[in-house]
Amino acid sequence: MAGAHTKEFTESNFDQEVMQASEPVLVDFWADWCMPCKALAPTIDELAGEYEGRAKVGKVNTDQNQSLAAKYGISAIPTTILFKDGQVSEKFVGLRSKQDFAAAIDAALNS
Repeated sequence: MAGAHTKEFTESNFDQEVMQASEPVLVDFWADWCMPCKALAPTIDELAGEYEGRAKVGKVNTDQNQSLAAKYGISAIPTTILFKDGQVSEKFVGLRSKQDFAAAIDAALNS
């Protein structure tokens, strides 16, 4: 369900792709059965394209990566977390606007 620029994060690549990333990383925690997650998908894909080369944008399927969902306290989806320097920088629960995510990524890029 990821777009051309949207990365797929899993338990096996999360540490390298997200925690060790030099750039900010926006991670969308989602599941196939979640209708709000499907509604958010085009926004995530747009952000991935717009920030390519400056920030990573990707998705974690919570059904396939339950330990990641548990580690980050995902109790409702979609939950989107912005990581910077291996730390949670901002957490969004539920549907949010593209502008909300862009503002958070921009702030992380400029700090």
